[in-house]
Amino acid sequence: MGIAYVILLTSLPVLASVPANPVRAGVTQAAAPPTLSQSQYDPDADTIETSLLQVAPMIRPEALRAALSAWETLHAQGKVSHPLLTVIDYSLSSLAKRMWVFDLESRRLLFHELVAHGRNSGEDLAQLFSNDEGSLMTSLGAFVTGTTYNGRNGYSLHLRGAEPGLNDRAETRTIVIHGAPYVSDAVAQKLGRLGRSLGCPAVRTAIARRLIDTIKDRTLLYAWHPSLEKPALAAATATAAR
Repeated sequence: MGIAYVILLTSLPVLASVPANPVRAGVTQAAAPPTLSQSQYDPDADTIETSLLQVAPMIRPEALRAALSAWETLHAQGKVSHPLLTVIDYSLSSLAKRMWVFDLESRRLLFHELVAHGRNSGEDLAQLFSNDEGSLMTSLGAFVTGTTYNGRNGYSLHLRGAEPGLNDRAETRTIVIHGAPYVSDAVAQKLGRLGRSLGCPAVRTAIARRLIDTIKDRTLLYAWHPSLEKPALAAATATAAR
């Protein structure tokens, strides 16, 4: 695969929708979906995880581990084709740089950036998440990047949600990566938080085009929060094996 990171996928449980504990229909709060993975790591998995933690010491190990597991699963399915991984840790304050972009092959950190969450997900901290159209909330889980386009928010990147019931309405909701003026240190100082999106992971306008061009065309973006206690990406082979 070009990187020293392999997971032996012995069994992959089927994903269900995000479990109940909603504040209202379609909204989850600190609730964990059923697990994806009973994946087993080979020794090289620890090596790459350790390498990435060294270049990104502020990332939560559990967020990185979940993202790496999702990357391996989607790569094995042919859904991601490049050794790039974008991780967002929505447990962190919006004032923190909570987006990381890694080159898995060279084990380098390419970007460490601010990123917005949805307007109805919370103020400074994102606490509510939804897959519903019109929710104006962030969705969690694994997304595969698509093509670029120029829209009302300028240069933007399509995202396809890879997890049924968790984020698979991303395209219908027009959840995309784009630059936004409300993602800036100046806004953070004025408001005590970043501005918020309609659900998109918006980034600084100054780096939007460069970041988008780096991660476009079938790479993985993984949006993590502690409510995803374990990876939740499904694989249909689990039921077939039963």
